[in-house]
Amino acid sequence: MHRPPLRRPLALAAALSLALVAGCSSTGTTASPEQAASGTPTATSTPEPTEAAASQPRLAITYDGGVQVLDATSLEVLGDFPFDGFARLNPAGDGRHLLVSAPGGWHSLDAGAWEQAHGDHSHYYTAEPRVTGTVFAAEEGGHVVAHAGRTVLFDDGTGQVVAFDSADLEDPDRETREFRTPSAHHGVAVELSDGRMVVSEGDEESRNGIRVLDADGNEIAANDQCPNVHGETVAADEVVVIGCTDGVLVYRDGQITKIDSPDEYGRIGNQWGLDDSPVVVGDYRSEQDTPADAVGRISLIDTATGELRLVELPASYWYRSIGRGEDGEAVVLGTDGQLHVVDTATGTLVRSVPVMSAWEVEEDWQTPQPQVFTMEGTAYVSDPVDDKVHAVDIETGEVWASADLSVTPNELKGVTGSADENPAHDGEHGHDHAGEDHEGHDHAGEEHDHEGETSQS
Repeated sequence: MHRPPLRRPLALAAALSLALVAGCSSTGTTASPEQAASGTPTATSTPEPTEAAASQPRLAITYDGGVQVLDATSLEVLGDFPFDGFARLNPAGDGRHLLVSAPGGWHSLDAGAWEQAHGDHSHYYTAEPRVTGTVFAAEEGGHVVAHAGRTVLFDDGTGQVVAFDSADLEDPDRETREFRTPSAHHGVAVELSDGRMVVSEGDEESRNGIRVLDADGNEIAANDQCPNVHGETVAADEVVVIGCTDGVLVYRDGQITKIDSPDEYGRIGNQWGLDDSPVVVGDYRSEQDTPADAVGRISLIDTATGELRLVELPASYWYRSIGRGEDGEAVVLGTDGQLHVVDTATGTLVRSVPVMSAWEVEEDWQTPQPQVFTMEGTAYVSDPVDDKVHAVDIETGEVWASADLSVTPNELKGVTGSADENPAHDGEHGHDHAGEDHEGHDHAGEEHDHEGETSQS
């Protein structure tokens, strides 16, 4: 098996009544038996580490009943952990841990690879993956956003927002910033490097915009012209992009502006940004009732110029089969089984790489479907049809590794094993249902109803 050299990712109205809290968190603690729901693994002791010559990236996949951790180079399974319900994966922001959304909240999973700085150099270590026992309690754990060394959790069930230094994830005495939105909703929040917080606005019936708070919790900007707001990403110069059914909201330097879609209904519900690129990649749906397998265009939003372009792909896709390459490329796994690479500067299709057999988009977003996760120049692709995972060099198009799995993969995420982890900002967490009435989706093991949404953005 040939493994290409690892490449580092690009450096990547009325006032809102919010109570800010600085101090020790009551929501992020080591789980007691009452806090940790049945069916989740118990914490294990920290194994003896082994020093490595370089960072050792890890992958994690969910399946019906648990989570597996894989070596991202060999694709060997290193650990298998049971979780009840529909588990979700979120990189925690420290290059080492993942937060698993499961019954009880967000459960910390140590992927078993990390970096320790030592003067003018670093040491890298590996150990067996483990569930640490740290649980951030939530009624309905939703988006996790890591940016500028801070991790922000959003509880859809209560509207509670918790932010902390990513490096303090496992510190029981971590200081947190906490507040609750006026109404619970499927929302998101991102904290910028100077303490400003961009947070979605909505309730159980609808979501219509964002508010921006300063470090003291005072509102400094707001916009309610973003129907069915969903998703978040951060582009160059800490520009935040939020999706709407008719375009995106862009927050830059204290101001919120709207970039309209070219169609009256032009849904951009999930976005992917890089810290060194002004261009954000978004999915795109031009009709509310478009069948899931008929979505074949992506959007490119230039946050510097305000231009929004659409790129036609050779095949349809779903919102979880998109990623970003380290040089800013958009990578999209089409239903034709090929990984389509788009130059985001020119909007042109660079190459299409056969990876797996053709597949169909399912209307039920929880059904295992192929997903893409990009890390250090590689696009990792899950294949639930044949129970495989593939690794594709984005620059050359080489499928440099494939592995059979003992489970049917669903979610796919990873960590770099490096303390300065800065992957593409992935604003696709959570289902994005954008137009149909439905109910009874099982999110983190609980029944709930998101009215007025559809199964594909």
